[in-house]
Amino acid sequence: MVNNASALGRHGLHDWLLVRATAIMITLYVVYIVVMIMMSDTITYSVWHRFFQSSFTKVFTCLTLVSILIHGWIGMWQVLTDYIKLLAIRMLLQLAIIVVLFVYAIYGTLVVWSA
Repeated sequence: MVNNASALGRHGLHDWLLVRATAIMITLYVVYIVVMIMMSDTITYSVWHRFFQSSFTKVFTCLTLVSILIHGWIGMWQVLTDYIKLLAIRMLLQLAIIVVLFVYAIYGTLVVWSA
């Protein structure tokens, strides 16, 4: 078996399961938001604010944010390993993506928990 130095100990089945699990989480969150919108007579700032004041909604939103970031990272990693053949450029792009996703995680968590 040939080891890929840029795989960082990853396995295809692990990525496949993570992508499926995060897709399910994202789908459940979309259903949760759609049901909330359908159950509300009118959507106003106060309704939206009350909805996001709920601890369940905050935790669910943060879990979904983490799922989106994991899903995005795996997808970007696969695209980069398929199309960027130079290891140095691929590692630089992966580092840039990791930094951006980390900033998204911090900013998203701050926004959700400050509501």
